[in-house]
Amino acid sequence: MLTILSEQRGAVGVITINRPERFNAMDVQTAQDFRRAALRLARDTDVRVVILQGLPGMFCSGADLKFIRNGGSSGDLEYLTRAEYRRPPEGTPIQYGEVFKQILEYIHSAISEIRRAPKPFIAAVDGVAAAGGLGIAMACDIVVASQRASFEWAYSKTALTGAESTTFMLPRLIGLRRSLELLFLNPRLTADEARDVGLVTRVFEVEPFAAEVAAMAERLAQGPPRAFAIAKELMNQSAGMDRLDDHLDRELEELARAANGPEFAEGLLAFFEKRPPRFPAATGPRPQGADHHA
Repeated sequence: MLTILSEQRGAVGVITINRPERFNAMDVQTAQDFRRAALRLARDTDVRVVILQGLPGMFCSGADLKFIRNGGSSGDLEYLTRAEYRRPPEGTPIQYGEVFKQILEYIHSAISEIRRAPKPFIAAVDGVAAAGGLGIAMACDIVVASQRASFEWAYSKTALTGAESTTFMLPRLIGLRRSLELLFLNPRLTADEARDVGLVTRVFEVEPFAAEVAAMAERLAQGPPRAFAIAKELMNQSAGMDRLDDHLDRELEELARAANGPEFAEGLLAFFEKRPPRFPAATGPRPQGADHHA
């Protein structure tokens, strides 16, 4: 079964995440196919607008933690590290950070394409957008949600630091104060709440949602493509999007470092045991600047 569906409807491109058995979470194959579809539709001059969606009732829950827990794909680890990779002997702790990198390298590349694309990308969220799913949606130019959509930071549940553009996009979209609220308190926002704080462009009822998204895409497809492209580029420049790729690299490195630590090990175990995590006390050096006083 194809986990990423890509099609063209006239001047409208459509990317559908199609992995319902894992709530549209991405393993490495899904991430690779997602990047390929995003790149192709972003660069196809016959495509004037792209819809990014999940299946009815779901959007994306980020990286697949089951895939992470199981150690990922040795073939992709070898490719991404550009060195011979040998799966550790039985009983050796998995370096979860390297497994995350398999997936996030492709997702981050797709996000970069979306932001640079000289055309609008619409995230059509009809279900949960959590962790990486939240980041993918926020990287799009327009976010529309059905009444059953919800939005959640979610990284902190497993002691991760954020990736997939979330730590870059959220302060720019909703401000630092609300972004820190999402980080520390991790509320699950309804579609209306997400619209009210600036995460979502418009909210539609569930039944006409697909038709409303299609109508919006057709309206955009009839717009002036060159003017749209230049205006998007200017707004990207104004918002500092030229720093996005460097920030994505930093997000990846910090998340990989966190994933190799004891907090994530406990968070992952708690996730699969369906219980609250019991995070150990912080150890090691304090963050840079922690000893400075006003």
